[in-house]
Amino acid sequence: MPIWFAYTMITLLVITSVLLVLLILLHRGKGGGLSSMFGGGVSSSLAGSSVAEKNLDRYTVLVGIVWFACIVGIGLWLRLQMSSGT
Repeated sequence: MPIWFAYTMITLLVITSVLLVLLILLHRGKGGGLSSMFGGGVSSSLAGSSVAEKNLDRYTVLVGIVWFACIVGIGLWLRLQMSSGT
């Protein structure tokens, strides 16, 4: 595989890592979390999760899947580079 593939995967890995940290910090924890600092803790839902929390969960899972795919892609690229001897 060409070298631009590795650079693309590493760039995408860095971006998704930062996004994943931010999305996880926005989740509501036992104490309200970082989301309560930005006005997320003002409203309380009686029926469970709100639409915003469900969307936050979806975005977090999606970014996590992309992050995992980047890890696998870099691993496969390294394996092919090691086997070709370059």
